[in-house]
Amino acid sequence: MNLTNYHSHSDFCDGKAPLEVFVKSAIAAGFTAYGVSSHAPLPFPTRWTMKRERVVEYLKEIDRLKNKYAGQIELYAGMEIDYLNEESNPASDYFQHLPLDYRIGSVHLIYTDEGEVIDTDTSFDNFRSLLHQYFAGDLQRMVSRYFEASMRMLEMGGFDFIGHADKIAYNAELCQSGSTESTWYLKMRNDLFDLVAEKGVIMEINTKAWEKKNCFFPMESYWMDILKRQIPVVVNSDVHLPELVNAGRPEALKRLKEIGFTTIREFHQGEWQDVIIQ
Repeated sequence: MNLTNYHSHSDFCDGKAPLEVFVKSAIAAGFTAYGVSSHAPLPFPTRWTMKRERVVEYLKEIDRLKNKYAGQIELYAGMEIDYLNEESNPASDYFQHLPLDYRIGSVHLIYTDEGEVIDTDTSFDNFRSLLHQYFAGDLQRMVSRYFEASMRMLEMGGFDFIGHADKIAYNAELCQSGSTESTWYLKMRNDLFDLVAEKGVIMEINTKAWEKKNCFFPMESYWMDILKRQIPVVVNSDVHLPELVNAGRPEALKRLKEIGFTTIREFHQGEWQDVIIQ
């Protein structure tokens, strides 16, 4: 019944429980496959990314759990790797040489005109504050930085699927109603989707915000555009709390099927496969 998830966190980064607790929760929920994908280290410390010195421990713990729960669930080692710049991104030698089963490419951070790094994946109040502090309220300019980073990440490659593409849409729409349907926004979003299709990358339908915000990333109104481009999708809960391991996934799968998707991508026996939506 499509019970899989390949975007998950634990207390190796900003998840709220030890990794094994999440694995047990996935098994209890009947999952057939589960991927662990802590936020990859960045060149500077943050409250939400894994420290580089813990990467070996992280990989060893996944191997231990793979052996312990073999026969109960397919467990995979992944990592959510941010595109920051030309040196720190999913295609970097460091990340490419880690013994991972798959990699997620995501954009959370952008550069300001002054060269400062700010996080766009934040509360609306903080997002609005950053918009006025660093971009003089110019939403188009701020959003452009996000899409430029996403496009460059796709050009460089090095990952299996793009995480929560277009996530900036939620805060952008709150800042300026109708902005996500404006000509300038749709141009950037369409260019991104076109490049995803060209590169053959899987696109994530991220269900993390369903419980609290009643939305998905990318926004549901864009899914037909994904279907028209024949972009394969994977449905993940981006879980940070063990009890939310499947949160929003049934609703997303139902809606995908209703608009015409017949399959999703799942990772089984070490490879991505098209699996019929049940």
